[in-house]
Amino acid sequence: MLTSLSIKNYALIEDINMNLKPGFTIITGETGAGKSIMLGALGLLLGNRADYSSIKNPDKKCVIEGVFDISNYGLTNFFEKEDLDYEPKTIIRREILASGKSRAFVNDTPVTLANLNNLGNYLIDIHSQHETLSLGNNDYQFQVIDTIADNESLNLEYREALKALRSLQKRGEVLKEEQAQATKEYDYNVFLLNELEEARLQPGMLEELETRYEELNNVEELTEQLSSAINYISQEEIGSLTTLKEVRNNLSRISRFSATYESLHERVQSVIIELDDIHTELEAALENTEADPQELEKTNDKLQQIYNLQKKHNVLEIEELLTIAEELRKQVAVSENAEEALAEIASAIKKQKEKLSNIAKKLHDRREKIIPSFVKETEAILSGLGMPNARLKISLEQGEKFFANGNDTLGWYLAANKGGSFKEIRKAASGGELSRIMLAVKSILAAQSNLPTIIFDEIDTGVSGDIAQKMGEILQKMGHSMQVLAITHLPQIAGKGNAHFKIFKEDTGEITSTKIKQLAQEERIDELAMMLGGNTISESARAHAIALLEN
Repeated sequence: MLTSLSIKNYALIEDINMNLKPGFTIITGETGAGKSIMLGALGLLLGNRADYSSIKNPDKKCVIEGVFDISNYGLTNFFEKEDLDYEPKTIIRREILASGKSRAFVNDTPVTLANLNNLGNYLIDIHSQHETLSLGNNDYQFQVIDTIADNESLNLEYREALKALRSLQKRGEVLKEEQAQATKEYDYNVFLLNELEEARLQPGMLEELETRYEELNNVEELTEQLSSAINYISQEEIGSLTTLKEVRNNLSRISRFSATYESLHERVQSVIIELDDIHTELEAALENTEADPQELEKTNDKLQQIYNLQKKHNVLEIEELLTIAEELRKQVAVSENAEEALAEIASAIKKQKEKLSNIAKKLHDRREKIIPSFVKETEAILSGLGMPNARLKISLEQGEKFFANGNDTLGWYLAANKGGSFKEIRKAASGGELSRIMLAVKSILAAQSNLPTIIFDEIDTGVSGDIAQKMGEILQKMGHSMQVLAITHLPQIAGKGNAHFKIFKEDTGEITSTKIKQLAQEERIDELAMMLGGNTISESARAHAIALLEN
């Protein structure tokens, strides 16, 4: 439960503090005094995004801090999951600067707004004035039924299974599109692939062919130059090899005289060996160099084939053509294997739908099981709230289509008066009736859940007199098992509270600020008397106020 709330430098609030107790707490104040401001500040603690223009003094930071007693609500596992330090007295703090920065802390550990939002779901339910209209919202109707049916884990399992189904269906659609495109281009892709495969391309192939072409295309010059080179090396009288051998003989005769001559002799011998090896290779090259018009034509054809493929695919390297061939193989395979792949996807989708149907059936059965008792309990509460003839009907029909929360179609219908026909609840109920129905629903949910705190912002809209008295009794009863805060304009409800705070505006010089004060017993009497009769407090109004507090 919320044990204290501190708000500094927010909207019209300069600095207020509230110390709260268990039970039923009342908050009153004139319209515009700042009740909604307080709820806005509390919303920031629960993870709402900040409106930086709401900072009262831009030279100071806005600080909102709440202390929560969570010792009896089994939240240790949640804190471990969120990687937060658990404290029985947990402190949530939000700091907002005019520069646009915002920070949040749980027990002095920095957290994200998502962390705050997740934690807030376990701490407080704030019922705003406009939430009453959500009774006609189908998502809210499902939320109520599923909360009472304790379907949270089953709903999570369903959503995960639905996500998996959607993913499979998307994959199937993509595969169909790829298959359609591949079929459209199949013949052309097969033609291109055959061209590339017939070329029998290999890395480095182009360079080898170009070299061989140059050799075959220049046989005469190669023969002439090789023959001349061989003659220069091996001619008996003036050949290089003969000359070097004479030099070697000269150096051999004097090599014993010094290491220098010995080294020169060895070096010449090395040159002779290398030149002799060159001579052998030249002779082999000459022997292998012969005109071959057929091979020349074949090599030229192969080169032209590769050049044409490069030009056709707008690439420069053999490796790029090999990459294109591999991609074409994949595209051709998509078309050739499409039926098998589509059959596999279809089978997986069928199995996932069966799994989803089983979960949806469990959801349907659990919902169907609790609806009669929920309707009966709601009608009983409404009877006590001045709607004795109200009848609630909840239809639940299971279909084939999968929605976000199952394959059920849910509808809430109301017949407000005896003999009246059932209509959609948002069309059949007036504002005051919607308020009473919402209070009935909230009281049932409060008994079902273990939520520490619930805050009602003018749940009494559209009611008065004895009905307001009954609503106050229900809120008071809810306060026996949880902390209930109610912002109200009705003295019949305000008189039921265990504690009473008043929000008001105060002018200090040129500055207007919102203040809050916990009222003592005499102050409560005066406040209720003013709520009953206006600013002039009569004795009868005071007597009525005392009676409301005593009852």
